[in-house]
Amino acid sequence: MAENEQAAAALPTCVLIVEAEIDDDTADAWNTWYDTVHLPEALACPGVLSGRRYRADGVAAVTDHGVRSRHSSQAYVTIYELSGPEAIETPAFQAMRGWYEFTDKITATTRVFNAC
Repeated sequence: MAENEQAAAALPTCVLIVEAEIDDDTADAWNTWYDTVHLPEALACPGVLSGRRYRADGVAAVTDHGVRSRHSSQAYVTIYELSGPEAIETPAFQAMRGWYEFTDKITATTRVFNAC
C-alpha cells in the first residue's frame, strides 16, 4: 500500500462537521456550554466515535460565485467521527441536538460527509 493510501486509510470514513458563528456578546457563555454540556453529550451518543472543536484563527476568505470577500466573526468547527450516517438518527443524538438558549445568537451548518 502506498504511503498516501495508508494515510487516507487512517482517516475516518464518516464525519459530521458542524460550523458555527456565534455573536461576540455570547461567545464566552457559548463556549462554556459547548465544552461542558453539548460536546460531552454528543460524545456519549451511540455511533459517535470521537469529536474535536476548532476555533478560526484570522479572517476567512470567501468566494461566492466568483466574487471574493473577507469575513471576520467568532467561528468554530466541530468534527465528529461517526460509525455511519445513521448515528445522527439515534434517539440519544436527536434528544441532545439543538442550540438551546443560543438559537437566536448563532449561524450554523451541520452536515454528514462520507469518504469517497
